[in-house]
Amino acid sequence: MKILGISGTILGAKTAVLVKAVLDEIKDVNPDAETTLLDLREYEMQFCDGRKPELYNDDTRKVIQSVTEADLYLIGFPIFNGSIPGPLKNLFDLVPPDVFRNKVMGFVANGGTYQHYLVIENQVKPIAGYFRSYVAPSYVYTNAEHFNRENQITDIEVLNRIKMLAGELVMMQEGFKVKKPGIV
Repeated sequence: MKILGISGTILGAKTAVLVKAVLDEIKDVNPDAETTLLDLREYEMQFCDGRKPELYNDDTRKVIQSVTEADLYLIGFPIFNGSIPGPLKNLFDLVPPDVFRNKVMGFVANGGTYQHYLVIENQVKPIAGYFRSYVAPSYVYTNAEHFNRENQITDIEVLNRIKMLAGELVMMQEGFKVKKPGIV
């Protein structure tokens, strides 16, 4: 089981910390799971402009390949101005939509207010629906108050939600591994 955690931003550290926390919990639930953190801060991705994937730079091709090879996605992002960040949208545009079909997705996000969690419900879940992905019922949303000065998650409720999401993702992936629905 190849689980790809995507930190879908090129700014800040909290998103990558949040994604890594869920990936660590996934390893606790299923030690055999192969988890990888794809931190977009580490890549010089080009903007999607419709060209064939092999015509993009090395970093962009590596990102596309990592996403293509994964069995399950944990997608993390900060919420800026009530929406997902451009690098994450660019990643969604670069990867062919059928790559995500019949695969499990989970979401984590961080933002400045308590209301920003609605971006997951109103923007990201519909994108997953367009991809025909299976979405974990839970997600984790944090804001700055849930972290200490060293960007460590300190809120007990958030840590519990991280464990719950990790368990759901593993359970869903293992369930779909047994019997995948056919494409009609």
